[in-house]
This record gives sequence, structure tokens and C-alpha cells, in this order.
Amino acid sequence: MIPKEFLKKIRHIEVRTIRLVEDLMAGQYHSVFKGRGMDFDEVRPYQAGDDVRRIDWNVTARTGTPHIKKYVEEREMTVMLLVDASASGVTGSTHQSKRELAAEIAAVLAFSAVSNNDKVGLLLFTERGEKFIPPGKGRSHVLRLISEILAHQPAHRGTNLTAALNHINQALSRRAVLFVISDFMDENFERTLKVTSRKHDVIAVPVLDASERELPDIGWIAFEDAETGEVVEINTNDPESREIFQKGAESRITGLRRMLRQAGLDTIEVETDQPYLKALTKFFQTRYHRLHP
Repeated sequence: MIPKEFLKKIRHIEVRTIRLVEDLMAGQYHSVFKGRGMDFDEVRPYQAGDDVRRIDWNVTARTGTPHIKKYVEEREMTVMLLVDASASGVTGSTHQSKRELAAEIAAVLAFSAVSNNDKVGLLLFTERGEKFIPPGKGRSHVLRLISEILAHQPAHRGTNLTAALNHINQALSRRAVLFVISDFMDENFERTLKVTSRKHDVIAVPVLDASERELPDIGWIAFEDAETGEVVEINTNDPESREIFQKGAESRITGLRRMLRQAGLDTIEVETDQPYLKALTKFFQTRYHRLHP
């Protein structure tokens, strides 16, 4: 049973994302994600110019005329949404929290997947995998994923990306497209990320919020780290304190971007105070031009 306070949010997300998928994303999604391989379709007579390596010698011997095997692309894929449900997801300096933005991005990707007949599943994670929903199809399945992202009450506060990636590597036997939707406030996950990207097509979706990059000038304030519970008091009237905070935030984001780039991952960087359409469009365009030079 979906809590009443989330029904309106879920409906709002569905309306916004369905329109976006229908207008823009479905075709782009199809063009940048390939199926799992080639699937046998039929045998037909050999024609001049056909690849002789595809000759079906059994049928050729039986009929007395050359025949070749015809293949079609196996389109159906599995898409997994790995969504960070840690305590820092409640942060939000504008009209939505990082968790709500994650749900909306997940909805766009999920509806794009099911509109192309792909399966989509979900792993909600904190310090461990907390909720795994196997891949499925259809509108009702996507709505269930959105409601789980919004309504899930995490058992832990922190973030462990290594544990989440290991969970998926054990759960999925075949290659899948993984969207890791997180603020990436974790350490020492680079090696596992690289290992996972050799098995799966991994796309990082950093979810950022302005309040984590710049302090307002409003005097003494107490900060509680949502994931560790640590409380720190900062005098925001002090320009030096604001500058130190800002430089630390910039360093973290720059380091994250560099690490994801070195891991060879595509990224979709989104912010709670900015429209995400531009970031999604840039991702699809960049990937399309790389795959279709």
C-alpha cells in the first residue's frame, strides 16, 4: 500500500516523465543502448555478396543449394537502477530533495526502458543493499519502483557503493545497463566500479545540491552530517570559513568527476536546483556520436 502523501508526488512524476519520454527520450534511448547480441532468425538461400561464414552447411547439404543463417539484433535488455537511499538524500535547497530528484530521473530512465520493451529493476542501497526488485516490464512496475524510491525508510544512514555494486554483480548473471544514482559520498569504491564496468554498461548519475557547495551568510549554524550524525558549528559570517567550505566542496566534486572519467564511465550530472533535461540530452547526444561516428 502506497502512503497517501506519496501518491500525489508519484502521479506528478509520472505525468512529467511520460511526456518527456514520449517527446524526446524513447528514440534517443533506443539509439544509444544496444541489445545483448544477435539472435538466430531463419535460414534463407545464399545471395551474391553474403558472408560465406554464415552458410548453414547442414541445410545446404540437405537441399543441395547454399543457404545462410540470418540473424537479428536481440533488442531486449535489462536495466538496473541503483539508487542511493542514504540519509544525505533528504538534502534539498529548493523545491525538491536529492531523493525526489533521483526518483524523477529513475522514472525517465525506467519509462524509456519499458517503452523499448526492456526490463528494468531496482536496488535501493545505503551501507548495504536494502531493497531489491527484480527486473520487470510495464507501467505498473515502473510506478512501483518510483514509490519504493520515495517511500522507502532506510535501515542505515551511510553509503557503501562497493557493497551495492557487489550485490548487483552477484544478482545479475547477464550483462545489463546499470544507472548508479547517488551523491557518491563514499570512499574507496573505485576498484569495484571498474570491475563492474567490465561486466556491465555502467552510467554514473551524480545527484548534487547547491547547499552542499556554498554556505549562505547567516551567522553561526550547526551542521549535522546526515550519514554520520557528526555535528559541526560554523560561523557563516566569516568569509574565510565560507571559502574553506566552498573549496572543500569543489575539490570533492572535481575529484569525483576525475575518478568517473578515469574509470571510463558516461555520466549524467544533475542538480536539485537545475532542470535535468539538459544533462540527459547531453548524455544521449555524446553517447550517440561516440557510437555512430
